[in-house]
Amino acid sequence: MESLVEATSGAVGSLVSTTILYPLDTCKTKYQAENRAHHHKKYRNISDVLWEAISTRQVLSLYQGLGTKNFQSFISQFIYFYGYSFLKRLYLRESGAKSIGTRANLIIAAAAGACTVIVTQPLDTASSKMQTSDFGKSKGLQKSLSESTWSELFDGLGISLLLTANPSIQYTAFDQLKQRMLKKKNRENSGDVTAPEALSAFSAFVLGAVSKCIATCVTYPAIRCKVVIQSAESDENNNDNARLRSRKTVSGALYAIWEKEGLLGFFKGLQAQILKTVLSSALLLMIKEKITKSTWILMLALRRFMFVTRTRLKSS
Repeated sequence: MESLVEATSGAVGSLVSTTILYPLDTCKTKYQAENRAHHHKKYRNISDVLWEAISTRQVLSLYQGLGTKNFQSFISQFIYFYGYSFLKRLYLRESGAKSIGTRANLIIAAAAGACTVIVTQPLDTASSKMQTSDFGKSKGLQKSLSESTWSELFDGLGISLLLTANPSIQYTAFDQLKQRMLKKKNRENSGDVTAPEALSAFSAFVLGAVSKCIATCVTYPAIRCKVVIQSAESDENNNDNARLRSRKTVSGALYAIWEKEGLLGFFKGLQAQILKTVLSSALLLMIKEKITKSTWILMLALRRFMFVTRTRLKSS
């Protein structure tokens, strides 16, 4: 029940934050995906992507792929939070420890993240292709999946598995900071029966922002490579299939970025990534913290209703 509550509240929080920030995400992804020499660049900064949408009267295209992204986001966060909560409780039960340490937390978060990536990678690839398509020319989910081979659907899987370190770092940092903050508040309110059991919305927002900022800065070169790999077909206008296949590998993406953009190319779009992911994660964790109690009540009511219904059916 606890794992299910964590998964549900995390998935709902992800759905809301993804929808609110999706236009920024589209601009960021199109900017990151561009891999050309400086004098051939279409986008000099992320605002150029927004201006292109406005000038071509394709503002609504900033939402292309939103349904797929929301579907992928909901499923991935549900699986992640369910696995993360379940593995934490399993570890505490088997080890007999009262609290979980940083090292164990990192391993558990990475394991939950790896399971999530393997299940949702095709949706992630399809979403990236939709976002990086020309405005107004994005294909639907069914067509994107049907026109791709199995290997293409799992483009960037290796680097996605590597990037499980990102949420591992983020949620470990968040949990550790959260525990310290709650312990401090409980000490200050030791004589108060209403001592806080959960973070305030503002505290959750700040801790979510700080933890995601740390994780994003550490893993950003891999994030840029992943976008380049998944959008390789969208950005190549020539018929050099060998070159295209090369860019769909980690080493090929690394070489393409280094060749055309130099060392700073690995950090292209970092500011936009931080802005989007920090706001998204902060909103997700804030919403998750605030709806967890409500989710508990709904789950208990649903379980009671199912129990009563099953009892009546047996008696009849």
